[in-house]
Amino acid sequence: MGKLLIVGTVAFDAIETPFGKTDKILGGAATFIGLAASHFNLDAAIISVVGEDFPQDYLDLLKDRDIDISGIEIVPGGKTFFWSGKYGNDLNTRETLATEPNVLIDFKPVVPDNFKDADVVMLGNLHPDIQLSVIEQMEERPKLIVLDTMNFWMNTTLPELMKVIEKVDVITINDEEARQLTNEYSLVRAAAAIHEMGPKYVVIKKGEHGALLFHKERIFFAPALPLEEVFDPTGAGDTFAGGFVGHITESGNISFNNLRNAVIHGSNLASFCVERFGTERMLNLDRKEVGQRLQEFVELTQFDIEIE
Repeated sequence: MGKLLIVGTVAFDAIETPFGKTDKILGGAATFIGLAASHFNLDAAIISVVGEDFPQDYLDLLKDRDIDISGIEIVPGGKTFFWSGKYGNDLNTRETLATEPNVLIDFKPVVPDNFKDADVVMLGNLHPDIQLSVIEQMEERPKLIVLDTMNFWMNTTLPELMKVIEKVDVITINDEEARQLTNEYSLVRAAAAIHEMGPKYVVIKKGEHGALLFHKERIFFAPALPLEEVFDPTGAGDTFAGGFVGHITESGNISFNNLRNAVIHGSNLASFCVERFGTERMLNLDRKEVGQRLQEFVELTQFDIEIE
């Protein structure tokens, strides 16, 4: 059974969309990644930090899904990372109302001994120094290191971020971030420029418009499934990443063709995430539903055509 190591935030979110609002609920990049990856046959562990205010019930939710939480530090008297945001009517734009790093400020990740030989490492959106520290603690080079980052780190810690980028195999970012990182408007040129920075594979997420996978001269596009209900896009990108690395870890296959399948699995799980607020839909998702929707992706993307 493959081993997946996830580093990222386990946090509180407060969300407002045109369809309603929440108080503090379970969130964080590592949470969404872990819940998505739990739908695959693998061993997974999360490295993160929370405060004393973080409910045991939330930690139990992760344990109940066979996620190793021994790498989640609980800081006595500390407060958990908190983010609050408000989405516009089209759900493509959002305003950050509050960001409280709290215990994340002094976080020093410690990789559990039984995951220092993980097959796949998923570096969720965090300070590049934290991501680099996890890479350096691995006993041997993982089969695949996947990095997720965002424009905030490009704006504030670009030199540190570049050190991480040169050490990873896959980077997942959105189209705006790919253009900012490379100063290229064309996503094809942007992906080529990122290849030169180190990653063998580049995944460019386009939200409701799907995702692109680049490897050398090869390109694969996966659409997003048209949905009747979209309540909250928070965590969709992290859920995509969790499905992506979950499939790769389970299969043990690191080829372009299998990474194409991984993109579909990621898109499939992300389509569930947006149907409810926060992690609610992911916590109430069964294997049968996942399989049925995967079939919808097959029907959406397959076609027969004669080429003369």
